Amino acid sequence: MQPGYFVLPLLLALPLLGAIFVMCTPKEEHALHRGIGLFFTTLTFAVSLLTLSYFNKTVAGYQEVLDVPWIPGLGAHFKVGIDGISLWLVLLTTFLMPITMLAAHKAIDRHVREFTAAMLILEVGMIGAFISLDVFLFYVMWEVMLIPMYLLIGIWGGQRRLYASIKFVLYTMVGSLLMLVAILYLYTQYGSVTGEYTTDLEKLTSLVLPHNAQVWCFVAFALAFAIKVPLFPLHTWLPDAHVEAPTAGSVILAGVMLKFGIFGFLRFAIPLFPYGAQVCAPYIGVLAVIGIIYGALVAFAQDDVKKLVAYSSVSHLGFCVLGVFAMNSAGISGSIFAMLSHGLTTGGLFLGIGMLYERRHTRRLAEYGGIWKQMPVFSALFLIITMGSAGLPGLSGFIGEFLSLFGTFNAEQSSLPMPRLLGALAATGVILGAVYLLYMFQKVFFGKLDKTKNGNLPDMSDRELVVFLPLVLGIFILGVAPRPLLRSMEPSVDAFVNQYHNKLVEPDGPAHLQGHAAPTAAADAVNAPRADAGNGVERDLGKIAAQAREVERTLDAANRAPAAARVAGGAQ
Repeated sequence: MQPGYFVLPLLLALPLLGAIFVMCTPKEEHALHRGIGLFFTTLTFAVSLLTLSYFNKTVAGYQEVLDVPWIPGLGAHFKVGIDGISLWLVLLTTFLMPITMLAAHKAIDRHVREFTAAMLILEVGMIGAFISLDVFLFYVMWEVMLIPMYLLIGIWGGQRRLYASIKFVLYTMVGSLLMLVAILYLYTQYGSVTGEYTTDLEKLTSLVLPHNAQVWCFVAFALAFAIKVPLFPLHTWLPDAHVEAPTAGSVILAGVMLKFGIFGFLRFAIPLFPYGAQVCAPYIGVLAVIGIIYGALVAFAQDDVKKLVAYSSVSHLGFCVLGVFAMNSAGISGSIFAMLSHGLTTGGLFLGIGMLYERRHTRRLAEYGGIWKQMPVFSALFLIITMGSAGLPGLSGFIGEFLSLFGTFNAEQSSLPMPRLLGALAATGVILGAVYLLYMFQKVFFGKLDKTKNGNLPDMSDRELVVFLPLVLGIFILGVAPRPLLRSMEPSVDAFVNQYHNKLVEPDGPAHLQGHAAPTAAADAVNAPRADAGNGVERDLGKIAAQAREVERTLDAANRAPAAARVAGGAQ
């Protein structure tokens, strides 16, 4: 057992235990339900900090691994672990959950018990997907996330909640089913090559599929992950889901769940099918740039402030996709860092919008104006979060976007077509992001306080201040001192890039393990007698010897024929 092997299973057990516990309490005890949810999410965050104490920042491989048989007949294992890529995403998840539970204190006033249980089960699925080192376990956790979010949107959402929840499920499940087909193909191919059927990610990563198969399997995985990001043009479910979801659902959806698309590419799609990734990378890179610009322009055109932030996610996560498919250390590190920043800033924006909605019951920009005069503390904190989302230097958003663009500019032509042109076009998204975010802030907080209902808005309560301050502090820390996070990512990111390039040099042909290419037909013909001899098949050896004697007689006859012809010619 590795050091700290008990921490990751504990992160799954605590929220699951909390969900069971809250469902055993009386339905009318809303305060108790909220207290249980806040207690277990806070305890889970505290336990997650133990991962830092056991994590070795100089090691590239998986750490704190627990591997126990799960479904022996399938070859599936309950195998969990973390590396520099997943470490901070797990911490982001556990960090946002208690903040979200505290923010939902007043917003959720019906079916509180069921809401709390759904949030805790959602946390189990999210953490489980980040730490899974078994593809079947990952798929199960991927689907576990789907059900609570469907319920959050469908039960506690807005007027069009059923439409948004069904659309969310349909989009996600289409990609999931195709990913399952690719998993089954990978599973059978590994079994046919090795004789061992397993869903262990590390073992499956050593398998090299034929190039055509890699392309098709990568497309199947990529579709599921592209929908989750969401990548243009598969993004249409996101604005509806965000607008109709309760504030807690929007925060977790934007802050954590969208990250699984990027993470899926890094953990599964690219390592398993590197040739497929190389073939598809130019197309994905172009779509990412289109998404960056398109998302920013559409966000600027919105009058609903929540929909504006929803489209901003399409734009911001385009930088993450672009950084991943630059296929270099700078781009991938920037992508991971941008995901962390996006979780803090966009989560903070949705929380702020939710606080305004609780006071005014409207999200239309035209209904606001001059809010700073009534809510100075809230306005100042919301400004910091807005600037962080816009990528102001010194705040978290700048580091991730800069590294993603730097990696894009330095990408190889085999990864991205015309990388400098794509980088230049993507950089316009930074400018456009500042435009729509500052426009939104000006419309809400500045101008005349000419709306009667805005003149009585109370400033932040102590509970709301506790919700906002950790996010603002995190945005400052990531912007001023990014090096500790980047240093912990470097070994895993460098190993990822090296493994990708090493697998690309593997020859095309039948499925085989990396470094053990399948023998060719010619080699099979030469090695067949040796294999037979090694197995003691005397009959085959006799046939081979008879064939050799026959060949020898034929050669002797051929040599005697010219001599006989010369003798006959001389006699004439």
